[in-house]
Amino acid sequence: MNSPRSDAQDDAGGERGLTAEDIGFAVLVVGISLAAAYLLAPYFGAVLWGVVAAIMFQPLTAKLAERMGGRKNLATSIVLLGLVLLFVVPTILLGISIVNEATALYQKISSGQIDFGRIFQQILNALPVRLRNLVEEYGLTDFDNIRRQFGSSITSGLQTVAGRALTVGQGALSFIAALGVMLYLSYFLLRDGDRYGEMVRTSMPLHPGTRDSLIENFLLVVRATMRGTVVVGVVQGLLGGILFSVLGIEGALIWGVLMGFFSLLPAVGTGIIWVPVAIYLFAVGDTGKAAIVVFCGVFIIGMVDNILRPILVGRDTRLPDFVVLIATLSGLELFGLNGFIIGPVIAALFISVWNQHRHRRSAKLESDRTGLPVQTPALAAHAVEEASAHPS
Repeated sequence: MNSPRSDAQDDAGGERGLTAEDIGFAVLVVGISLAAAYLLAPYFGAVLWGVVAAIMFQPLTAKLAERMGGRKNLATSIVLLGLVLLFVVPTILLGISIVNEATALYQKISSGQIDFGRIFQQILNALPVRLRNLVEEYGLTDFDNIRRQFGSSITSGLQTVAGRALTVGQGALSFIAALGVMLYLSYFLLRDGDRYGEMVRTSMPLHPGTRDSLIENFLLVVRATMRGTVVVGVVQGLLGGILFSVLGIEGALIWGVLMGFFSLLPAVGTGIIWVPVAIYLFAVGDTGKAAIVVFCGVFIIGMVDNILRPILVGRDTRLPDFVVLIATLSGLELFGLNGFIIGPVIAALFISVWNQHRHRRSAKLESDRTGLPVQTPALAAHAVEEASAHPS
């Protein structure tokens, strides 16, 4: 007579192998999951940011609900209102200001008030004689061509941003719908995040140790990316924008936003913006402002990354800088603004999965060599969970 354990295994297909019904159900699960992903594609960004908001602030919501005597609905509403006031409203106002400033800057370039050919000529005149001769030798003094190539790329970018002002009315309904989806999803994930997380965790077809390790890594990467990337980017962009505004540099708001954006990139960072500005100021003879830009860029804006990022991120993510750089750039290229989260998360999970594979392979080779069972941490956790579920 079969034991209950054997019957359970037989019912699950563990001893009799996969049947056509098992394979059919697996295909159904994969197919309906792909269909659901396709269905959510139009609101992918809204869903992504709703999940990110829940990952970041669900612990805060749980603590607040506990202090309020278990009133989860009220605690969730307070946290969600705080997110709207601290993030959503300032982002909308910033977007409107950027569009207005880009429109004004584009008009100045179109009218000739800002002439890139004249700017490059001023820089060339400020170069040492040897360097100037080298530039002329390589034919880099064709300012009409420079104006067409470099200037047109900047003006086209500004024209794109300025053109958004014309499409705001057309896209307002889609934007409101996406924002509503994000906030609505965030509310339920903040309130019931633990329950939904447990449902996802127990549904993953992985060994418990491997599954829990990957989930923990995923949560750590998302939180570290948001803390270390967004906070540092906002602070650096804010400092850069204030610096350029105080110095009277045209388009300070746009340059500040760009510095915040480029702070996502390791190694190069905000220097992509302030270094050319400093060079231009030196070239036109405004050495005082140029020196201020260099000093602030190196010792204030640059030090923000060195000081804040280790505090905010710590050792949550151990990704090499070159991996972060490639993953971020590729993510931005493939997914737009959402890519600065998706890229590092995929890279971190890729490394985590292959580390799990390496540990399993090493354990198997060691077991084959010694003839003794050697368990990886994931397998050990699985054994503990099995022992708890089926005590002798």
